[in-house]
Amino acid sequence: MLPRGLFVHGMRSMELPLVALTGAGISAESGVPTFRGSRGLWRDYKPQDLATPEAFRRDPGLVWDWYDWRREVIADCQPNAAHRTLAHIEEKIDDFLVVTQNVDGLHQAAGSRRVLELHGNIWRLRCTHCDYGREDRRVPLPDLPPHCPHCRGLMRPDVVWFGEALPRAAMEAAWSAAANCRTMLVVGTSAVVEPAASLPREARRNNARLIEFNPARTPVSRSADEVFREPAGEALPRWWARMGAGKRR
Repeated sequence: MLPRGLFVHGMRSMELPLVALTGAGISAESGVPTFRGSRGLWRDYKPQDLATPEAFRRDPGLVWDWYDWRREVIADCQPNAAHRTLAHIEEKIDDFLVVTQNVDGLHQAAGSRRVLELHGNIWRLRCTHCDYGREDRRVPLPDLPPHCPHCRGLMRPDVVWFGEALPRAAMEAAWSAAANCRTMLVVGTSAVVEPAASLPREARRNNARLIEFNPARTPVSRSADEVFREPAGEALPRWWARMGAGKRR
């Protein structure tokens, strides 16, 4: 169980542990296309054609062409002020964890190390036949579809596709973090994709304080203690400055 504590700076205090749940909105500010909304990736592509196990079995080349394009787009994106603020919070307090629905690796690029990736990471590849996996940041990939260097099986993006279960260990860790945190930041997530959407509810059931950062209203909004209707890159650094970027006592 995560230890409980209090982060104190001046006249302000924040109960710990602190968990940040992040979604597509935080990375959209860095230029990463989202799946939802009027400019989402699914405006031009159907998920059943590109992001399911069935699609990969049917046409792995097409799926990989699309993921290779996504990797090229993300490679040009940089962490924004919200990503950097979360990395700075990690530097200042020990009882902090980022739980992300994103696969772009921008939290790590910003300097975060305690990151729980619920939907995998687009920069990792894993074999469909053996246990081999690796990180590969080459864009474009030289051979599509890539093959495992050990068994010559097809490699796939190490992400969770539609119709697949989230990794059990990651989800159990996220559920435990939500149940034991005393403050949860809900940053740039629509809060409609399960099971991640249940994490703020679990935190609330255990009397955690919810703070939402999202320009749009979400299912979390009605139960949040504080709501910032602005892009996270603007509101999150200001909130952290208000709390105080001091040392934990």
